[in-house]
Amino acid sequence: MYLKYRQAFNEKFSEASYQKFLQKLNKEFDYSIPFRVAESPVFFSKKEKEIFLTAAEEILHQVLSLDLNKIAEGIIPENKIVPGNEKRPHFIAIDFGITLSQEGEIIPKLIELQGFPSLFYYQPWLYHHYLEHYDLPRHLTPFFCKAGEVEYYDTLKQIILGDSAPENVILLEIEPEKQNTAIDFIVTKKVLGIEYICLSKILVKGNKLYYEKNGKEIEIKRIYNRIIFDELDQRKDLKYSLDFTKEYDVEWITHPNWFFKISKLLLPHIDSKFSPKCIKLSEVKEIPSNLEAFVLKPLFSFSGSGVIFNVTPEDIVSIPDHQKDNYVLQEKVTYAEIIADPSDVQKSKAEFRILYVWPDEEEKPKPMINLMRLSKGEMIGVKYNKNKTWVGGSIGLFEE
Repeated sequence: MYLKYRQAFNEKFSEASYQKFLQKLNKEFDYSIPFRVAESPVFFSKKEKEIFLTAAEEILHQVLSLDLNKIAEGIIPENKIVPGNEKRPHFIAIDFGITLSQEGEIIPKLIELQGFPSLFYYQPWLYHHYLEHYDLPRHLTPFFCKAGEVEYYDTLKQIILGDSAPENVILLEIEPEKQNTAIDFIVTKKVLGIEYICLSKILVKGNKLYYEKNGKEIEIKRIYNRIIFDELDQRKDLKYSLDFTKEYDVEWITHPNWFFKISKLLLPHIDSKFSPKCIKLSEVKEIPSNLEAFVLKPLFSFSGSGVIFNVTPEDIVSIPDHQKDNYVLQEKVTYAEIIADPSDVQKSKAEFRILYVWPDEEEKPKPMINLMRLSKGEMIGVKYNKNKTWVGGSIGLFEE
């Protein structure tokens, strides 16, 4: 992208330096990151930053204008509806595929959105490693908040901890140390001082929840929730006492119901130049003759699981009528090849995620930071990028 930084970065880049970069990442916590970290951040201008924000704000305005309860009615399985005060979605992530106009201008295209936290603590940690290792200009920033990093950490701390002591707040996951995103949990613990706890380790006593540390039972007052029900459904081996259909004396950050209400479920309801055409599979009367122009997506899967990129009529017919409400057909987004590596043999494509938070005292959500994923394959994702370079997780840096 932004050539004056890209060219300077590429001229200095070496594979040896990149390997040292990875070694530093893995050494800090004596933990080997299981996913691929891209060789480089992505550089953008102020103008391009505003384009991303304009697209996200338009999408977000439409989302918050919808009757989310009505849209979700009858779609969320009863055994996954969690009682308690939903308040508002504390976290919203909006994913865009980066495309280019004929004039070479960035046009973000909505891929999906989530009412769920993302890598809020890993991303600034990764940013600092890029910054220091490659000696990047200090005026390049991944933050959207006006006061930068100070405001970023203060805001997140207030949302997650509230008035509770760190020991009474946990990050809840399924075997967190085995998750691909465990590095985010590790950095979160370092910054906030909260424990990451497996669902199977939660102790239930009446309407109160506890976890054990150093032989002592500690009450849980707030849960920074990272559990995906889609994954939990697949873990028939996992034994746990917490009943998600029961109300406990605990505050969810963010409430699990937002995972369903702000999701691919909303894609057919969004009409924007930044959003590709999308329709619920249950409303498809005839299989489109140009089916190759669409992607078939399950509503509540995560990290791309279940997505069919090259859809066939048989794929659609094979889905029972009573399950068609749980799928959408979305027009394919043609990602632009925009990020040149030093060899410049094949440029990388990119997906750009804006991470929002919504503090209780604010009228609307606030954009905070970004996350990027680079690809040279047919889709964004590990299986499409095996044995490729200049792919994987990254971050976008803007001129202040």
